[in-house]
Amino acid sequence: TCPAGPHFRCVGSHLGRARAEGGGDKARVLRGGQAPQGCHMGLEGQPWGGPADAPAWKLHRVHSFLDYIMGGCQIHCTVAIDFTASNGDPRNSCSLHHIDPRQPNEYLRALVAVGEVCQDYDSDKRFSALGFGARIPPKYEVSHDFAINFNPEDDECEGIQGVVEAYQNCLPQVQLYGPTNVAPIISKVARMAAVEERTGEASQYYILLILTDGVVTDMADTREAIVRASHLPMSIIIVGVGNADFTDMQTLDGEDGVLRSPRGEPALRDIVQFLPFRELKSASPAALAKCVLAEVPKQMVEYYSHKELPPRGFCSLPGEASPRSSPEDSRHGDCDQGAPTASVSSTFGGP
Repeated sequence: TCPAGPHFRCVGSHLGRARAEGGGDKARVLRGGQAPQGCHMGLEGQPWGGPADAPAWKLHRVHSFLDYIMGGCQIHCTVAIDFTASNGDPRNSCSLHHIDPRQPNEYLRALVAVGEVCQDYDSDKRFSALGFGARIPPKYEVSHDFAINFNPEDDECEGIQGVVEAYQNCLPQVQLYGPTNVAPIISKVARMAAVEERTGEASQYYILLILTDGVVTDMADTREAIVRASHLPMSIIIVGVGNADFTDMQTLDGEDGVLRSPRGEPALRDIVQFLPFRELKSASPAALAKCVLAEVPKQMVEYYSHKELPPRGFCSLPGEASPRSSPEDSRHGDCDQGAPTASVSSTFGGP
C-alpha cells in the first residue's frame, strides 16, 4: 500500500443533472480531500459504502508535470536559428546577426534568455543546435536543416553557452540566404519524438525552440508538420526576434482556434507557443521563465494523459490496476518506494 494516501480532485457529476444546472460535465469539485479505502464520493461529496453502491463511477488519475519529471521523464531541447538574409548582413551593425563583443545581438539575447529557462528542465544540459535558411560549406548549397557545429553526426552542444559558441563560430562560415522554411526542422525533431512514442513509456519529451525574425515562408508545410507532431511527445516554442509584424504567426499558436493542416485535419492538441522577444526584453528572470514555460507543462501532461501513460514508477490507488501490477496487487494498491503520487479525477459516467 502507499505510505501516504494520494490527494484527489473528486469531480462528481450526473451528466443529465449537471447539464440541467448549467455546470457542464463537471458540476462539483472538491479539492484536497482523501477518500477512505473502498469508499466512493457521492454527488454532494458524501461517502458511499463501497463499490457496489456506485457502479458507474470511474477513477481517472490526473498526473502533474512534476510527477513526470520526478518519474524520470527526460526533457530534450533542440534550438533552431534563422540564418535567412532578411536578418541583414552580419557585417552591418543594424543586422540582427551582427556580432559586437561589447553587446550581444538580438539572437544571442533571445537565445540566452529563453534557452537558460529551458536548460533547467533538460537533464543532461545538452542542446541539439540547428540552423536553417543559409548556404553552408563546403558546396554552399541552401540548407533548412544543418548542425551549426557542422557535425551532422553529433549536433549537440554543452549547455546554452555551448550553443552560443557554436553560433558565433558558424556565422562567419555561412551565407545568409532563404527562404524561411521551418517545416524540415519540425519534421526532424518529430522523427526523434516518433521513436520515443514507440517505447510506450513516459521517458522522453522533446522541446523545439525556434528563433526567427519573420513569418515563415512554408506556412502550409509548417501547418502540416505541426499537426503531425501534435500526436507526438513534443512541444514547439517560437521566439520572434526583431521588430517584424508577427501577426500571422499567431495562426500557428492556435490562438484563433484549433490549428488545421492544409487538408483540414485538426491538431490533436495545441503544441505551439509564440513569443515576441521584444515584449520580454525587460522582463525579470522569474517573469521570463513564467512566459516561456506557460504552456509546455500543460502540453506535456495532455500528451501523456491522452496516451494513458503514467509517470514511470508511479503509485497506484486501491482498486486501480497499474500496468505492472497483478489483479491481487490492484486490490490493495501498489507503490514503488519513492514513487510519486498524483491527484485523481473521479467522473460520474452513469446514464
